[in-house]
Amino acid sequence: MRTICTLLLLVASISLFAESNIVDTAKYNFFPTEEEDSAIASSTHEKPSTYIKLPENLPSRWGFAVMAMPGNVVGLDKWSREWLQKHRTFSLAGELRYTPQPSDGDNFATDYNYPTFSIGFRYSFNHGTELQRIEKDYNSVLGDVATLYGKFSRPFWRNRHFEFAYYIGTGIGYSHKKYNKTDEVNNEFIGSIWNIYFTAGLTATYKIDREWSILAGVDFSHHSNGALYRPNKGTNYISPLVGVAYTPTSEKEHIIKDKPVLTPVDYSKGMFLEFSLGAGAKTLLEDWQYTQYSISPDDPRYHTTKFSVYGTYSLQSALLYRYARRWASGLSLDIFYSDYASKIKYIDDIQGRKDEKHSPWSVGLALKHVVYYGRFSASMGIGAYVYRHMGYAARHSEGPQWLYERIGLFYSIPALHGAAFGFNVLAHATKADFTELVISYPIKL
Repeated sequence: MRTICTLLLLVASISLFAESNIVDTAKYNFFPTEEEDSAIASSTHEKPSTYIKLPENLPSRWGFAVMAMPGNVVGLDKWSREWLQKHRTFSLAGELRYTPQPSDGDNFATDYNYPTFSIGFRYSFNHGTELQRIEKDYNSVLGDVATLYGKFSRPFWRNRHFEFAYYIGTGIGYSHKKYNKTDEVNNEFIGSIWNIYFTAGLTATYKIDREWSILAGVDFSHHSNGALYRPNKGTNYISPLVGVAYTPTSEKEHIIKDKPVLTPVDYSKGMFLEFSLGAGAKTLLEDWQYTQYSISPDDPRYHTTKFSVYGTYSLQSALLYRYARRWASGLSLDIFYSDYASKIKYIDDIQGRKDEKHSPWSVGLALKHVVYYGRFSASMGIGAYVYRHMGYAARHSEGPQWLYERIGLFYSIPALHGAAFGFNVLAHATKADFTELVISYPIKL
């Protein structure tokens, strides 16, 4: 998933410099149970100690927005840039928006300067994008994509009329076209109908009256299948953004200015261990390259659209320090087992690369950062292998394969003492290598 990890790490860095003035007052367990939640709530109500002032121009709880994004499909490596013959795209999106209010008593909302959560639908008109990968008498036209997504928008500055924010989001996209060897052989960007969607961007909003606002910004968006099928270069859009938002008048300041912010659940600073088990799936880049470029056109596997799916397994042991309600950072030891090493050896052998080393085991060390909002968390990291033998392509294809990036989204279960369930995408040189389901468990030190 090209550039996703880099963008998420950049967004996390911006967050570090966009602090609110809320004071942490409650010091409780890292991951309280439901029973502890009730006890914490009772004690907090007895001794409220945190007060805030309602920010100017805070949106009300519910609103909506419509946006237009005329932009370009961009190639992020030299091959993609060579194949793009035309690159125009145009997207329309509509969102239902929700913004927490000070009277909700949510310290996470206060810490993030009262962010906005959105559920949206986006339609990308891609018939202005054409690709020519190999010598054919036609160009492949990139298919339109319909996407359902969720988005988190965090203001880092606002006053009575203006608001500046960054956002990140994810979802599922449905593409009307994908690679096939009959009439879409040039389309190496999209290899499956269903795709993972990611977006990030910056917006500036101007409030023209008590309910209506206009907004402008820049949007980056990405569709790919997370290496669950081939091809999988993915489609990347960079677009200017313009739109209109409707946000009715927010709560009156005088109603809540002396009301304490009460959060039933809070977290203490400190070190903890987090153990994570993952099981995932992938198709092989080596398999794609071999059937596309290395065998004879007379071979029935030439330009095939059928690829085997292989299992991947991982264990992470991370030592993390939770230094704020929102964040924890640390170091992770990552162990991987890949049951496809023998298939890669077979492909290397038949291409005369018999000196390559192959092992199903890999070991890496990674810097890890976790961002929290209530029971949800986003995990991201960048690591380097200290042991890995995956043949020729792992050392020569598409960037430095000794580096890896990992991002994921999780939800913790109170009754399970903080055990969290979610998914990760692991990438090499910012391109997806596999997608996995993960369960993690924290142990406070």
